[in-house]
Amino acid sequence: MGNVSGGMLQGWRLFWLITAALVAMSGAMVALHPGEEGARLVIRATARTSLLLFALAFSASTLRRLWPGAFTTWLLRNRRYLGVAFAASHAIHLAAIVAFARIDPTEFGQISPVANRIVAGLAYVFIFAMAATSFDRMVALLGARRWKLLHTVGAHYIWLIFLLSFAKRIPQGPGYALGVAVLLAVMGLRLWARRVESRHPARA
Repeated sequence: MGNVSGGMLQGWRLFWLITAALVAMSGAMVALHPGEEGARLVIRATARTSLLLFALAFSASTLRRLWPGAFTTWLLRNRRYLGVAFAASHAIHLAAIVAFARIDPTEFGQISPVANRIVAGLAYVFIFAMAATSFDRMVALLGARRWKLLHTVGAHYIWLIFLLSFAKRIPQGPGYALGVAVLLAVMGLRLWARRVESRHPARA
């Protein structure tokens, strides 16, 4: 774990490395599959990378409390940068959705009704608001209580949107069932950690 905790995989270097990899992946997909197919590929791929990054950031403190160690310490230390990388991943996801909507507006309208766009749009409001307030200066301006409220409500809303989005696509492939399992697991761990802390407050 020494290479992870002391090398490139740390802080803003970690963020830029992940973002560069996401841009390269998306660019390759579009180059190899121009048009609608490329947009669809990027949408599906970034949905998965966003889920992974979100799950890591969402569960970082819980994993550290339940299983203290080198990896979970690294994970908690870099939670902020994983969270901002998640926002970058989902920004690419949004760009691919916009591209798809422009290429085939009729099909986009059929598979994404207005109500779905409103619900998903609110998730993006939370994502970008949370990313924008991931800096110490913004935390100070917002205030600790309001910052915690924003990030708590936002994270749980995003979790719910991910869960609903992946659950309704389970018939399309096992990858979506795996995504649902990951989401349920990270929420289950958070609830378990809270129960442990309530029984043993001295350990919290």
